[in-house]
This record gives sequence, structure tokens and C-alpha cells, in this order.
Amino acid sequence: MCKKIVIGSELLLIKVKSKAKKLFNSVTLYLNEEEGAGVIELVLILVVLIGLVIVFKDRIGTLLENIFANIDKSADSIYNK
Repeated sequence: MCKKIVIGSELLLIKVKSKAKKLFNSVTLYLNEEEGAGVIELVLILVVLIGLVIVFKDRIGTLLENIFANIDKSADSIYNK
């Protein structure tokens, strides 16, 4: 009776290993097929950034004008010394 249990558990172990190997191969194949996902993610990030620029265009323009005005004042003060 013990031999049947050992044989049964060995068969079960072989089946589990076989299923695990199939699962591992499936996951590996899936990951290899998803190479284009990085490009899609990059495109989505660019779309969001462009959307933010469009929404905050006026504020960004005002901010840049103020920054360049301060740079001009600083440059004039250094140049005119």
C-alpha cells in the first residue's frame, strides 16, 4: 500500500512540475511578445505632457516671460557695471 502512495505522489509531483514548466513558458512567451508596450507607454506619456502644455499654455508663457525679464535685468546690471 505504501508503494502505491509513493507512486501516486511521484506522479502528482511530475504533473505539478509539468504544469509549472508550462506556466513558466507561457509567461516567458507573453513577456517576449509585449516588446511594443514600452512604445505605447512612451506615446501615452507624450500625449499627457502635450495636453498639459495646451491646458497651461498661458501660465507657462507668463512664467517664461517673467524668467527672461529677470535674466535681462540681471544681465543688464552686470554688463553696465
